[in-house]
Amino acid sequence: MGRKTMKYTGYKAAALLSVSAAAMISAAVAQDEQSEDVVVVTGIRAALESALDEKREATNLKEVILAEDIGKLPDQNLAEVLENITGIQITRTAGVGTGVQIRGTNANRTEINGVSTVGSGSGRGGIDFEDVAAGIIAGVEVTKASEAKTIEGSVGGTINLRTIRPLELDDFLATVRLQGEDSSLTTDGITPRVSGTIGNKWSTASGGEFGAVLAVSFAEQDVTAFRPRVDRDNLVASDSGAPAAQAFDFLPIQFFIQDYDNYEYETTNISGTLEWAPNENLKFFFDTVINDQERREESSRVQASGISDLRNDAIPTEFETIDFGSLDGQNIGSIQAAARGIIPIQADGSDGNLRFSSDTNSRLTDSKIFRLGADWVHGKLSGRVEVSTSQSDSTTPSINTTLNFINPNAATNSSNENGTPFEYDLTGGSLTWGIAQDAAGGPTTAQLLDPANVVLRDVNISRDKSENGEDAFRADFSYDLFDNGFGLDFLSSVDFGYRYNKTTSTRDQVRSNVGLRNMSDSPTGDLFADILVAGPDNFGDADGRELFVRDFLLIDPELVASDPDRVLSTLNAAITAHGGSIAIDQPTSSQSAFFDIEEKTHALYAQANFEKGIFRGNAGVRYLETDVTSVGNSILNGMAQEVTTEASYDFVLPRINVVATPMENLQIRAGWGKDIRRPDFDNLSTSRTFSTSPNPPVQIGNPGLQPEQVDSFDIAAEWYFAPAAVVSIGYFNKKRTDLHVTQQDDPFEDPVTGYRDLTDPCEGGGIFNPIADPNVFAPTGTPVGICVPVSTTVNDPGETTQEGIEMAFQYDLSNHEDRFGWASGFGVLANYTHQKFSGGDTVNTPTSRAEAVFNSLGAMNVTLNQPLIDLSENAYNATLYYEKYGLSARARYTWRDAYRSTDFGSTSSFPWGFPVVQDARGQLNASISYDVTDNFNVGIEGVNITESEVNQYCVNEGALLCFQGLTDRRVTFGASYRF
Repeated sequence: MGRKTMKYTGYKAAALLSVSAAAMISAAVAQDEQSEDVVVVTGIRAALESALDEKREATNLKEVILAEDIGKLPDQNLAEVLENITGIQITRTAGVGTGVQIRGTNANRTEINGVSTVGSGSGRGGIDFEDVAAGIIAGVEVTKASEAKTIEGSVGGTINLRTIRPLELDDFLATVRLQGEDSSLTTDGITPRVSGTIGNKWSTASGGEFGAVLAVSFAEQDVTAFRPRVDRDNLVASDSGAPAAQAFDFLPIQFFIQDYDNYEYETTNISGTLEWAPNENLKFFFDTVINDQERREESSRVQASGISDLRNDAIPTEFETIDFGSLDGQNIGSIQAAARGIIPIQADGSDGNLRFSSDTNSRLTDSKIFRLGADWVHGKLSGRVEVSTSQSDSTTPSINTTLNFINPNAATNSSNENGTPFEYDLTGGSLTWGIAQDAAGGPTTAQLLDPANVVLRDVNISRDKSENGEDAFRADFSYDLFDNGFGLDFLSSVDFGYRYNKTTSTRDQVRSNVGLRNMSDSPTGDLFADILVAGPDNFGDADGRELFVRDFLLIDPELVASDPDRVLSTLNAAITAHGGSIAIDQPTSSQSAFFDIEEKTHALYAQANFEKGIFRGNAGVRYLETDVTSVGNSILNGMAQEVTTEASYDFVLPRINVVATPMENLQIRAGWGKDIRRPDFDNLSTSRTFSTSPNPPVQIGNPGLQPEQVDSFDIAAEWYFAPAAVVSIGYFNKKRTDLHVTQQDDPFEDPVTGYRDLTDPCEGGGIFNPIADPNVFAPTGTPVGICVPVSTTVNDPGETTQEGIEMAFQYDLSNHEDRFGWASGFGVLANYTHQKFSGGDTVNTPTSRAEAVFNSLGAMNVTLNQPLIDLSENAYNATLYYEKYGLSARARYTWRDAYRSTDFGSTSSFPWGFPVVQDARGQLNASISYDVTDNFNVGIEGVNITESEVNQYCVNEGALLCFQGLTDRRVTFGASYRF
C-alpha cells in the first residue's frame, strides 16, 4: 500500500539551497517526475536510504538520521533518537533520555538549522534534549570530523537538528498526529501528545517562489523511577570491643534512602520557516523555534538517618563478601559487609531517625531561536549572510520540606527527632529496607499516619533564575574554481567566512533555608494537617519487593506546585501557633552565588575544497579570539564586593578531511583537526553555592580556567555493498590537553566520633558552610554551620587520550522480493563501539571513612585517576525492522558497558570519594504502525519494555552495590492523518 506521494525534482543551484531535508523525510519519494510509472520508496527504508546517501556524499565524517514521515523520527525523545548512531550513548533521568555522549564525552554542541543553541543551565552543550519534541524535527545530523567552517567548541561532535524547508515542498503539506502515553509506575493515567505540520509554496507574479511551513507540538509526560540507596561506608573492626564486633572486620549500615522520583513534563514546541526566492540566484529566509517547557517534580524521599550511631550496637544476622578489586593497579582486597538484620532503637531513644521529604525541584524554561538571512549566487561567487539569536530563560521554583517522625514508642528529648527501628535485606542483588514494626518500639501503621507524630524539620525554598543567550552574525562565501586557469584543476572551490557572537550567562540564586532542630521550634503535623497527604505506597510495583516503607506522611507536593503561598502561610501559622521562634522567610538573592558572564568571539576561516581522481576533500584553518568578562561577588566580613575578572585567548585550528574511492562502492575517509572546549559558565564564575546538606561539596568557580584543547584523528572504511546497504569500520583518536577536572578537598573527620570541625576556618580541610545541617557529623542539637567538602574545576596538567573503534552494518531485503516474497520487508541495522580513556594527572581520593576501611585491608594511599565521566568502553545497538503491505515495525535493543557517573540520586556527594560505577545495562524499545488508508496511520510504541534496572556501585564495578534505579515501562499509542 502506498501513501500520497510528494515529488521532488532535485536541486537547482546547489550553492543556493541547503541539503534537501523535505525530500528525505517524506514518506514517499518520486524518482522521476516525468515517468508514468513512478517508483515509490516509503517510510523507514526511504529514510535510511536517504540518510545513507547523504553520509556517503559528505567530505567529512558525519552521521544522519531522517524522519520516516512528517514528525516521525525513530523515537519520541531526541536523545533516544541519537542513540541509534554509532559511537553515541545516552544517559537518562527517571528513564527519559536527557544526556548524550559522543565518543564517550558530554563535551558536544547542539545546533538547530546551524544556529548555536543555549541550555537552561550553565553548561555549553546547548538546548536540553527533553525541551524539544522529536515531532518538529525533520532530521538529525552529527558531525564527528569538523571542517574549517564548523563552529568551534566540540570535543565529541556537533549535533544539528534540522527542520523542514518550505521551498523544497512540491505539494501542499498538512499532517496531524494524536497520541497518548502510559507509564507502568505512574498513578496519573494516560498523558496526551498532539503535533501537526502545515506548509506550502507558491509562485509569485515576478516569477519567484514563496514558501511557509509551521510545525507545532504539545506533549505531557509523566515519568517515574524508584531509587533505593544504602550506604555502608564505615568500619566495625574485629578488635574494637563493640557489641556488634565479629571475628572479622565488616562494613556496617550507615544510611538508608527510599527515593520516589516523579517528573511531570508539559512541553510546547513551535517551529516556523518563511522562504522567498525572487529568482533562482537569491533567496531570503526567516526561521523561528520556540520552546516552552514546564518540568514539575513531585518526588518524595524516606530517609533513615542517624543509624550510623548504632553501627557498634546493631548486629547483622547475615553478611556478604565485598571484593573491592583494584584501583589504578593497586589491589584493595575483600571485606565482609552487613547484608541482613535489624537496627534497633538506641538505648536512650535518640537514634535512628525517620524522615519524610517532599522534593519539588521544578524547572520552567522558555527558549527562543530566531534566524534571518539570505543566500545568493553571482557568477562563480555564492554566499550566505545571516543574523541569529538564541535565548533560554529558566526558573527553578521549589519548596522542599522534611518532616521528622516522632516515634511515640521511644523516648524523646529537646531535639525534634527520636528513634525508630529498621530492618534490611540486601541479599539477592536488591537494596531493600523498611521499618521494623514488629521490633521493640516499632510504630504501628496508624502511628505512622498520625499527623500528631510528625514535626516540621526543614523548609528549603528556591526561585533561582538563569538567563543564557547568544547573538551571532555570520557571513559565508564560496568561490567556484572550476576552469580556474591557474593550473590548479584539482581545486574545486574555496570557502571563507567570518562569524561574530556574543554569549552571555547570568545566574541569580534566590533562596530561603529554614532548619528547625528543637521541639520548641517545630510544630507538629496536626497544626498543618490540611496540607499533609499519605506518601505513595507502590514502591514495590517495580520489582515486586515486599520490604519498603509503605506508610508515611508528606507535605502535599501537588499543592506545593499549584498553591505555594498557601503552603508557606499554613506552615508559618503552625509555627506561630506552636510558639516557635524561627519563621519561614521569603527567598532572597544570594550575593555569593550571583554571576554574570559575557564572551565576545571573532572567528575567521578559509577552506579549500579539492577533487582529483579517486580523492576529494577539504583543508583549511579556523582562527578565533575570545574576550571574557566575569562579574561576581566576593563576600568579606558579611559584605558583598563586586569582582570583575577579564581574560582573553586566541587559537588557530587547522582541519583537513580526505575521502578516497579506490573502488566504486568503497570509500576510505581520513580526517584530522584541532578544536577547543570552553569551560562551563559556573566554572568561570567567582561565585560559590552552599547547600543545607553537609554532604555535597561547595562549588567554587575558577575565572582563570582555560579552554580544553583537542587534536582529533579519524580514519574509516565504508563498503556500500548493495543498494541502501553499508559495512563500515573506523578508528578515532583524541588527544586532550588542559582537560577540565574537579579537585575536591574534604574536611577532617574524627576517626572515633566521625565529627567535623564546627568553626571557620576549617584547618583540617574543606570550607565552612554556614547553612549546612551538621547531621551525624556533630553532637545532637548542634546548630547549623559545619565544615564541608569544597571543590573547584582546574585544568589537568597532563594529556589524556580518547580512542576507539566504531563498526556499523545496514542491510535490507527489499531488492529480493522475487526470492523472499513477504520476507523482503525485513531489514537490519547494527553498530558497535569500543573506546577507552587514559592519561591525565588528577586523581580522586577516598573520604576519611573510606580510607580507614582501605587501610584496614593494608591498602594505603588508594587513589583513582580521574575518569572521563559517562564513558562506556563497549556499547552496541541492533535494530530489526519490517516494512511492507502498509505495516511498519521496528525493535531496537541498546546495550552499554559500565561507566563512572556523577548521577547519584538526590545528592552530589559520593560516600567513598569516587564517582559511582553505573553497571552495564540494556534496553529494548519497539514500535509498530499500520497504514489503514493512504492517509491514515495507527501505531503503538514501547520504551524500556523489559523494565531494565539501574545498578550503581560505590567503589568498583560489582563492588559494593549502593544505589538502584527501578524505571518504568512507557507505552505510546496513537494515529496520524495526512491531508
